[in-house]
Parts: sequence; C-alpha cells; structure tokens
Amino acid sequence: MADRLPSYSAFWPHYLREHAQSRTRALHFLGTSLAILCLVLLVVTGSWWWLLAALASGYLFAWIGHFFVEHNRPATFTHPLWSLLSDFRMYGLWVTGRLKDELRRAGVQS
Repeated sequence: MADRLPSYSAFWPHYLREHAQSRTRALHFLGTSLAILCLVLLVVTGSWWWLLAALASGYLFAWIGHFFVEHNRPATFTHPLWSLLSDFRMYGLWVTGRLKDELRRAGVQS
C-alpha cells in the first residue's frame, strides 16, 4: 500500500499506523535524539564524522523498531523524503505532547 500513496497527506496517517507500537516510537525517538545530538556536535567540532554518526544512529534505532518490534518495512525504502519529514514531525509532536491525539486521529491506539 505504501507504494500507492498519492500525497503526503495520505502518507502521514499511514506512517503513524506503521509506528503503532510504543516501543517502535521509543526507538525512533532515541535514534532521532542521538542524530540531533550528532548534528550539534558536527557544528561544534567541525568533524564530518558526526554526520555519519547522525545517519547511523537515526536509521539504526528506527530500523530495529521496524524489523524486530513492528515487523514491517521502514517507509524510508518507498518514500525516503516523506519518511524523514514524518520522523521529525512525529518527534516534534512527541516533544510538544501532541502525538497521542495525532495517533488517535490516524486510528492508532496509543
């Protein structure tokens, strides 16, 4: 189904449903937090190794959640840009305490 999503507005609820289990979301939040930290360290130190660390940590934890918790394929494989945007959108909603309502609208029992 992910291959046939015609727009980002159709993709977003699908993305949330692909992150239905709280453990998957927790791994995403951990990976995204580490990736943000690595990007800050890139700016502070100027060492480009932090960019590699940001990519590795961001994807590693998310993919562990998909393959071993959620048992689905990461949306990165079919919609890489929408997936990246959605990861940061989900992260922002979590940080601001609004994720539960958004999950409910997408039909996810949080």
